[in-house]
Amino acid sequence: MQLTIRDWRNMSREEKDRLLLRSEQDIRDVSSGVKNILEEVRTGGDAALVRLEARFDKADISRLPLEIGEPEYTEAERSLSRELKDALRYAIENVRRFHKSQVPSALQFSEVRPGIFAGEKANPVPSAGLYVPRGKGSFPSMLYMTAVPAALAGVERIVVVTPPNPGGSVDAACLYAAKISGVHAVYRIGGAQAIAALAYGTESIPKVAKIIGPGSAYVAAAKRLLQGIVDTGLPAGPSESVILADGTADPNLVALDLLIEAEHGPDSSALLITPSAKLAQETAKLLPGLADMLPEPRRGYVKEVFSRYGGIILAGSMEEAADIVNLFAPEHLQIQASDPKALLPLIRNAGEILLGSSTPFSAANYAAGPNAVLPTGGMARTWSPVSVRDFMKFSSVIEITAEGLKGMAPHVKALAEYEDFPAHKNAFTGRGL
Repeated sequence: MQLTIRDWRNMSREEKDRLLLRSEQDIRDVSSGVKNILEEVRTGGDAALVRLEARFDKADISRLPLEIGEPEYTEAERSLSRELKDALRYAIENVRRFHKSQVPSALQFSEVRPGIFAGEKANPVPSAGLYVPRGKGSFPSMLYMTAVPAALAGVERIVVVTPPNPGGSVDAACLYAAKISGVHAVYRIGGAQAIAALAYGTESIPKVAKIIGPGSAYVAAAKRLLQGIVDTGLPAGPSESVILADGTADPNLVALDLLIEAEHGPDSSALLITPSAKLAQETAKLLPGLADMLPEPRRGYVKEVFSRYGGIILAGSMEEAADIVNLFAPEHLQIQASDPKALLPLIRNAGEILLGSSTPFSAANYAAGPNAVLPTGGMARTWSPVSVRDFMKFSSVIEITAEGLKGMAPHVKALAEYEDFPAHKNAFTGRGL
């Protein structure tokens, strides 16, 4: 594996654009094929799901119910080690503790002016479908990262879709996490077909109001194509990470942490951005050896990432490096520098910001508490991590007293006249105001 160190100041506009585009191109490339999958599920229901699972996930579920039954939950819990169950409970409790502060009060009111009261009434969305990927591994962490805030929000029906293995069973740790995170049903369906089932509904899978969860380029494309049919939440596609580092960073730790998101799959991205040529060179020397120590298929994923969407960018200064980060707007950002907090004011666009060499991506991915389902593809410019708020909606509530209405009358009438809405004005004059 050969890493190229690219100097940002010498890169062409085309090279910069290609770097910033990363796996978004993959999503565009598969969109036309995904359209056919969506239509097949819309018209074919459960039968189409069974065919598509055999085609894409190589899973035979023709003799199995789509919904996981109670015996499978029991067997899943029995099969897991006590150590793993303890780890899942620890992580879920941390996520619950962090997200609990995001739960709003049912009704908030304030007095805008004398006699004018306004507020918001919070309600959970009626149903949510959570996508948990499995194509390149098992991800119970993605299940509880989405299920815990949905449960805290009070969503009445929380369902999970996740790809089965060839025999049709679902990952045991995901089932255990679902049981203790507040999930009401799990379905053995993955890929774009699962997103279609949640959006349109089938004989076995009721449609939902909102879909949340990361996935492959196919899943990301399906969610985009279904916008307007269902609320598809934040854009969460293939994993991506950036390390912003100065010359004080330990190249071995930088190299170790660059591999974390890169091992998710060949469509992931991982970048080191630094003004230190020495750090760049030392990290480039260390990365191939560390990658070779990984087992397959992770080793292959990492090598492909660093030949496509990964690498090392040399900046002229930490300020320029921060500017590049903001252009990239990464899903995960880690700052390894002499004073990470001093660099925070420079960062405007990132799904999460991890401070210091003792805060690797994997700590945040699993158990720090904040959500690890984050906007990808540059969408951290306008989107935030998944939270309780993603599973809630708010209604404005207004109450005006006679005194308040009298005080606002001349202003509303003036605005109504200007906008040529006589009925608006008459609502006041008809009340003697």
